Amino acid sequence: MATSDWGDWLPNAIESADPDGVALWYLGCNGFVLKGREGTTIYVDPYVGLGDPPRTVRMVPVPFDPEDVDHADAVLVTHEHTDHVHGPSQAPILANSSATLYGPDDSLAVAREDEAWPDNWDVTDDQFAEVTEGDTIEVGEFTVHVEPANDPDATHPVSYVIEHKTGTVFHGGDTKPPEDDSFERIGEAYDLDLGILAFGTVGTIPDKETGEPKRTRWYNDENQIIECAEALQLETLLPSHWDMWKGLTADPKVLHHHARSFDHPERLEVVEIGDRVDLT
Repeated sequence: MATSDWGDWLPNAIESADPDGVALWYLGCNGFVLKGREGTTIYVDPYVGLGDPPRTVRMVPVPFDPEDVDHADAVLVTHEHTDHVHGPSQAPILANSSATLYGPDDSLAVAREDEAWPDNWDVTDDQFAEVTEGDTIEVGEFTVHVEPANDPDATHPVSYVIEHKTGTVFHGGDTKPPEDDSFERIGEAYDLDLGILAFGTVGTIPDKETGEPKRTRWYNDENQIIECAEALQLETLLPSHWDMWKGLTADPKVLHHHARSFDHPERLEVVEIGDRVDLT
């Protein structure tokens, strides 16, 4: 992990923000912060690592140092991959704030066993809370529902529906369109104001074992992400992850063309790392 390119201005901006409803900040990759009008603050998949060059090469700045985060009520992780559950990125947040890390079993196994957060940071085991599909948790002014996700590269991925009196946010992790009707069910069950879905190109990435170039699809392409948005009945689609890895970056503005003939999403929200979006 590198020193933040931006110093501490982003954590300070989040800490000092007083949103009328819910404010979201994009941290790059698939990371987001949500803050409600009563001050409840939730981090989702925050990652400030540098990847594993030359296989995964980070293409965006490191926007904050997790040691500078003094307040968080929860950290949600969607699955066990390094850029979604990562001790150097997330354990200092837990240590400084006493927040709880919520994640599925295989994600918590990374934190507890593979990276041994309690041994390497000032984190206690009671700061880990296992979740699975169908669970509902209360975090301050937010209600978080744990829903399915379809990420064939992960062992146990989940998605989150984060409800607030102001509006409802869906975070899909690295999900692609599911093979069943689970997204249609989610779209019927919730009024989703904003949906966050991973987007990227198909690229050639060195194989993890051999180092040989390998055709790689980790995220939704243009058609898949709109298929997800239509099934979820999203009012607004916010593409994520398109900025992160060399060889898999994409231009989210092209999604205007792909979405044009569908009922959903009604709007496309294109943000860059550090940008803030408000639900009011």
